[in-house]
Formats: sequence, structure tokens, C-alpha cells
Amino acid sequence: MDSSLTDQQQDKYRSYLHGEGEKNTNWKLGAPPNYDTVNKLFEEGRTKIWPPASLEEKVQNLVKTWEMEMFNKISFPDYKSVKLQNFTVSVNGRKPLSLEESRKLGGGYNSFMQTTLPENLRGYNPAQETEHSSHLAFTTAFPRGFALEVIQVYSGPPSIV
Repeated sequence: MDSSLTDQQQDKYRSYLHGEGEKNTNWKLGAPPNYDTVNKLFEEGRTKIWPPASLEEKVQNLVKTWEMEMFNKISFPDYKSVKLQNFTVSVNGRKPLSLEESRKLGGGYNSFMQTTLPENLRGYNPAQETEHSSHLAFTTAFPRGFALEVIQVYSGPPSIV
């Protein structure tokens, strides 16, 4: 983290939110989001406090950073938590999606909600949602934010060759 920032400007769970490296970032709402409320909710409800610099803490913070970028940064080149040319996301064995493909499905959580269930059995139908309507549905369901917690990491870091 950038040590020149004040405590109010830093986020202890997310990187690439403030600082010199973000001065030219294109934010959806014109400025970086404030995570104070959801961080408080997370701290009050979490079930694990991971040791500093542990794999679990690193994974949890990486996922929170990626989620912040996915919802708040307009331009893919502003994403710093993943290598754009290599990144794909896949849920429940479905086809891996690039960031661009995910955005075409409504972006955000909507791309995670893709399903093969018959339409009459869907409580939420991602095929009928836009980026805006999907965002509205999730911010209505989670008005204080989505306080994601990593409960367990099942395998160690990959070998990099």
C-alpha cells in the first residue's frame, strides 16, 4: 500500500483503489468507491481472522480487489489485479469467460448467475438482466455491500515457471 496516503484514503482489504497508480483510473461513478460500511460489516461478521501475509489473507484481499475493479473501473486496462490477456472466469464447470464476454452478459455478478435451469424455475433470470438492472438487484439485496469472506483455501499457490 502507498504509505503516503492517510488512513482515510487507504483500504486494508483492497489494492489499486487509491494512490499515484490510480490517478488516471476511469471510475464508473467518477471517483473511487468507499468501502468503510462493508468493511465494518465484514469485520463484525467474519468467522476467520487470517494471519498477516498468509495465503488465505492474500487470496481474500485479491478477490476483494478484483471484485472492486470489476464493479467500479470502466476500462479494462485500469484492472491491475489480473492479467487481462490470460484471465478467464468460470462458474460451476461452465465455459470460461473473458472479461469482455462477462461484460456482455451484464457484467458483475450477473455473469456468475448464468444457468441451464429452465426459465420457469429461475428465481433470478440473468438472461433478462442488463448491467444496470443486475447491479440494482444486488445493491438492493445487499444495501451495505457484499462482505465477502474466504473461509478456506483448498490448494496452495500455483507453480510459476
